[in-house]
Amino acid sequence: MFRSLAVKLTLAFVAVGISGALLVAFISGQRTRLEFDRFVSQQSENSVVAVLLLGFYEENDYSWEGIEEWLNNEPSLSFLSRLVVLVDSQQKIIYSPEPGQEGRETDLADRNGGIAVIHDDELVGTAFLRSSLIPGESLPGFSPESFFLNSVSQATALAALIAAILALALGILLSRALTRPLRQLTLATQQMAAGQLGKQVDAPTADEIGKLAAAFNKMSRDLAQASRLRRQMTADIAHDLRTPLTILRGYTEGLCDGSIQGGHELYDLLHMEVVHLQHMVEDLRILSLADAGELRLSRRVIDPKALLERAGLAHVVAARQKNIMLRVDAPDTLPSVSVDVERMTQVLDNLVANALQFTSEGEIVLGGSNNNTSVTLHVSDSGIGIPPDELEHIFDRFYKVDRSRHRNGQAQSGLGLAIAKAIVEAHDGVLLADSTPGKGTQFTIRLPKSPH
Repeated sequence: MFRSLAVKLTLAFVAVGISGALLVAFISGQRTRLEFDRFVSQQSENSVVAVLLLGFYEENDYSWEGIEEWLNNEPSLSFLSRLVVLVDSQQKIIYSPEPGQEGRETDLADRNGGIAVIHDDELVGTAFLRSSLIPGESLPGFSPESFFLNSVSQATALAALIAAILALALGILLSRALTRPLRQLTLATQQMAAGQLGKQVDAPTADEIGKLAAAFNKMSRDLAQASRLRRQMTADIAHDLRTPLTILRGYTEGLCDGSIQGGHELYDLLHMEVVHLQHMVEDLRILSLADAGELRLSRRVIDPKALLERAGLAHVVAARQKNIMLRVDAPDTLPSVSVDVERMTQVLDNLVANALQFTSEGEIVLGGSNNNTSVTLHVSDSGIGIPPDELEHIFDRFYKVDRSRHRNGQAQSGLGLAIAKAIVEAHDGVLLADSTPGKGTQFTIRLPKSPH
């Protein structure tokens, strides 16, 4: 669904931020509501204490005398007798649950946290709850207001801490999910550096990392294939060189020790083997130049039909000897192409020679057509065709479809189609093959039109 890593990271950050904000808001709201209810309840309790004490003060002729007896003898006020310390306006303790405290001066009346008892806008006493006092008549631990604010601050800090932990956990999970392919790529790269080519990694997503994984997999397969082809090519070169060299060495040793007498047929055989070696070396040189992008082309504008007619004329005698019809079927209106005539003739000669070799009856057609941006040349035959499992390898170097055939007078090296493909691609063209076993094969060359 999300094909961009940037979008995934943005959504991950947004998810973490929203989760943290919602968690802070929820915890803070719940704790604030709880502490506010407690604050309201405490304020109500304080109001009740103030009303009770003020009622005693007014009923007792505006005096605090007898407060201790009143608190101790009234069962409904027993909670006050245990919790309240009462101080008058002169900062003297009027009542305290602890014995011996009455009459002592104190500074509690000047401090916050007390419950004021007011008569006619005049402070006549202050009550302090013992739970809010530190032993020794020190400063009250807190006022209801400060307690409420402290509780809210603690709730906010706790919510922020929990949100940070949640954000960290989500960040770890998201980072592990996002970096898992990178860790696989790193491991696979290290294994490739150690020589284990062909390693593949999972590419389950379509984002930048998924594309990187797919590109790595293709590169790994290509490297493994290239390594395999290089080893196979080295073995094929050694094999193809060993045969003519063995023949040459055997005959030359026989000529040297006199066991073989020289003659016209022997010299023709030796010459043919030398030509074969020379042809193979030249093929390898052309391929190396093509691989390095240094294959020199002497281009000139030419009619594509003229190329086809030249290739047909070169092989018409061989076709007649095999009773095969060789014809050119291309319109005269084909656009011109800019090619190296000798190189492109080499390509067509190779394709026609292959068609003659694997066609025993029927015909070989050299055709052409005009497309929007290119000119198409094709060489088709009615020969034995190429099996599907071998068709994709016919342009590989030293690959031979008929592996059991012996070398003939043309000294086949298995490099012809590889060279043809390299030459066509050097012209910014494409060489394709299509075949149906038992019905024939068609090679197609697509070349860009000449701009002139």
